[in-house]
Amino acid sequence: MNYITIKLDASDDKSYSLEDFKGQKIVLYFYPKDNTSGCTLESKTFTSLKKEFGNKGYKIIGVSRDSIKSHKNFILKQELDLLLLSDVNEELVKAFDVLKEKSMYGRTYMGIIRSTFILDKNGAIVKEYRNVKAKGHAEQVLSDL
Repeated sequence: MNYITIKLDASDDKSYSLEDFKGQKIVLYFYPKDNTSGCTLESKTFTSLKKEFGNKGYKIIGVSRDSIKSHKNFILKQELDLLLLSDVNEELVKAFDVLKEKSMYGRTYMGIIRSTFILDKNGAIVKEYRNVKAKGHAEQVLSDL
């Protein structure tokens, strides 16, 4: 599946494919769920570092399987300044191979493994971080750029 052409609804009431961002460098981060502790920490940190990423020429985009309504609530409640894409049909998460079997309290389920991808101006992956911890992750990505 060509991840560049998958179109998803976004928190700004528009729809985007990664192709729409050609010419821009992207920090694309996948997270499990809106308004959970780790995802809130990660998203708030990306928001607080948005200017620094921008100074290096990068746009930050978050992706989860949550609905647009959930994303808007998350943005409002946590005071985020990020574009969030809603992948309710699991197209982009599957294309980036971040949907994996997880286990909690003895039950297994399919969930997003927290991962970040650095995309160049043509949409090609230049670096990937898989199965990361939320704490310190955004800072690590920024220092690697």
